[in-house]
Amino acid sequence: MPTFAELGLPAPVVAALAERGFEAPFPIQAATWPDALAGRDLLGRGQTGSGKTLAFGLAVLARLAGGRRTPQRPRGLVLVPTRELAQQVDEALVPFAAVLGLRTTVVVGGLSFAKQAADLRRGVDLVVATPGRLTDHVQQRTIDLGDISVTALDEADRMADMGFLPQVRAILDRTPADGQRLLFSATLDGAVGALVTRYLTDPVTRSVAPPTGSVTTMEHHLLHVDGEAKQQVVAEIAARDGRTILFVRTKHGADKLVKRLRRDGIVAGALHGGKAQNARTRAIEAFRSGSVPVLVATDVAARGIHVDDVGLVVHVDPPADPKDYLHRAGRTARAGENGVVVTLVTPEERHDVDRMTRQAGIRPARAEAVPGGAELVRITGAREPSGVPLAPPAPAAPPQRSRRPQRPGGNRRRRAA
Repeated sequence: MPTFAELGLPAPVVAALAERGFEAPFPIQAATWPDALAGRDLLGRGQTGSGKTLAFGLAVLARLAGGRRTPQRPRGLVLVPTRELAQQVDEALVPFAAVLGLRTTVVVGGLSFAKQAADLRRGVDLVVATPGRLTDHVQQRTIDLGDISVTALDEADRMADMGFLPQVRAILDRTPADGQRLLFSATLDGAVGALVTRYLTDPVTRSVAPPTGSVTTMEHHLLHVDGEAKQQVVAEIAARDGRTILFVRTKHGADKLVKRLRRDGIVAGALHGGKAQNARTRAIEAFRSGSVPVLVATDVAARGIHVDDVGLVVHVDPPADPKDYLHRAGRTARAGENGVVVTLVTPEERHDVDRMTRQAGIRPARAEAVPGGAELVRITGAREPSGVPLAPPAPAAPPQRSRRPQRPGGNRRRRAA
């Protein structure tokens, strides 16, 4: 494997990587940096946790180094599907941007529009954004994309699944046609393929993962459970040592499960799209710090959970779509670590789950799960919860209302010159 310097990264970035304990590039980074740093359009496919954030992020920063910063006219853009992912991409890149003298900002919904507009007026080199809020800024003329020289689209397949591609196309139409584009996606067909054909020029494709996204350090298990025993099985799994993510189907289901687990003496928090952005950020930070070892999440939040040392992912409610299975599963076994993925399956769910796992390219081991059972303990580390109820979490302060951008044609305040 070549070194960071041999792959062409700027010396300050190489030094910053060494200071943070990065010893060698991941395969996706070694495969993509030479072409990306040379200015080529690129298609990248790598499993979650494979190091692709720095793969495209450091390439973008290196391409921006040495340029001039202009108010409201950034030169680099990273588009991602979710708020949490945008914030985590920015957090990952800020130290390296700093050593290159570059400034970044996050443009997402749920946070103050006015503050984002002020940051843009001061001038930034790189914007990390979700399509919806960036579209608002474009419409309000608080940002001009005419100087974008390099654009990275991360998890393009997820943006397609969430219905964002019309906004993505409108955004790309406002960037220079001769700008560099880097697109990362688990799949490169269908709507994503049409996006590639329209906006990328003679792209090189670099893939270090099979389309299913399977990871050799990840174990997959189907635990067949009786419907009446499922609640106790979930509680025993949640009482294990270590970070655990429990995926459920609905926001109401997430909140209900958290209350039930806390009544059993288990410290758990919920993460879903119904929570204010500041509450979602606090939930992830508490999970990352270990003060809340169990996170109950919905699919909407699955892509935004990039936390190391998650030993176990549990599909409490099996996903209906193989892509959702892989996205959920990708929260564990990140960056070469080991991880276990468990799907709880009631008798009426067996047929659908078997079909879904085949479509996902997964061959899970199977076992029967009963409360206190030896197989349940062996696979998940389950143990009896304390049964001592925990106080309910303090109610979150009401979120500050962000200034909503006014739509074209509405009443607008005259802005000071």
